[in-house]
Amino acid sequence: MEYYAIRHSAGLLDVSPLYKYSIRGKDAQSLVNKVVTRDARKLAKGHIYYTPWCDERGKTVDDGTLWNFGDGTFRMTSAEPNLKWLQDAGMGLDAEVRDVSEDIGALALQGPSSRAILGEGADGAVQKLRYFRFVNTTFAGIPVQISRTGYTGDLGYEIWVEREQAEALWDALMDKGRGHDITPAGMLALDTARIEAGLILAEVEYVPARKAVIDAQRYSPFELSLDWAVALEKGPFIGRNALRDEKRHGPSRRTVGLVIDWRKIERYYMDMGLPPQPPARPWRSKVPLYVRYRQVGWATSGVWSPLLKKYIAIATVAAPYARPGTRVDIDIAVEWERHRIPATVVERPFFDPDRKKA
Repeated sequence: MEYYAIRHSAGLLDVSPLYKYSIRGKDAQSLVNKVVTRDARKLAKGHIYYTPWCDERGKTVDDGTLWNFGDGTFRMTSAEPNLKWLQDAGMGLDAEVRDVSEDIGALALQGPSSRAILGEGADGAVQKLRYFRFVNTTFAGIPVQISRTGYTGDLGYEIWVEREQAEALWDALMDKGRGHDITPAGMLALDTARIEAGLILAEVEYVPARKAVIDAQRYSPFELSLDWAVALEKGPFIGRNALRDEKRHGPSRRTVGLVIDWRKIERYYMDMGLPPQPPARPWRSKVPLYVRYRQVGWATSGVWSPLLKKYIAIATVAAPYARPGTRVDIDIAVEWERHRIPATVVERPFFDPDRKKA
């Protein structure tokens, strides 16, 4: 029901555990531009970037959002702690990095009804808010920042609030959303939605570079198929030289989408006298992929999509097998027996409704 709320009405999720950093000072823009792979100089006031950032080897340290408040202040959000990384990168620059993770609560309101719910309690600016923009406003009299962002691949917003007002904001959103079938949602529903949206997850699709033990765990943005988020022409930034070399030669592997042949799996269930059973919840594990007798990669997360009625996965494959339409085999267990099931490489996202950006 939580998943269906995200896709058909509105799900409300607490995303306060995100790490949040305030960066200010004369060289604040220079610092963020030195760290992230996108061009922070092109980020206008009130706009937000999704961006990865890398170590000197061009391997992804983390990925998150970058906000421009327009007064020389920026905010970065991430799933992993990055305070020391940012502070070390700012040595010699006139920029202050402050961890505000505990000061700011955040709620994600995601789904087709999210705009209508915000219209019940916020001013008209939210109705005109464009994708990856934010606005300072109030909701039910509570000062908030509302960003048109989220991790579900659907129409959605995130509402940012001072911690003292966080519980009151939750109650106000639930109250205004009652007539729109608002539903509190958790990680399983979010994981299903983000896989449908083809969105990567740290510690699943890749290991943050600082925590990786072996090279195979480290991924560059190119290996994560985030080519569009790397601005090599912007000038020096951490990892640029390595990424420039990789761009010249091409990445050895890619992150892709897979559609797994469910009819083939059904037949194995029926041969055992069992009713076909799609996975009841999203999974996160490395599952080998093959072309004939050669392993060419591994799936990293997958789910039966309730909306698309397809068995889908996000995977890493060797670059020669990353072209959409390529057929591979994936290891799937039916009861105690393992089988190789055909799967097709496809473009991500799997689900991309017009309402997300409209």
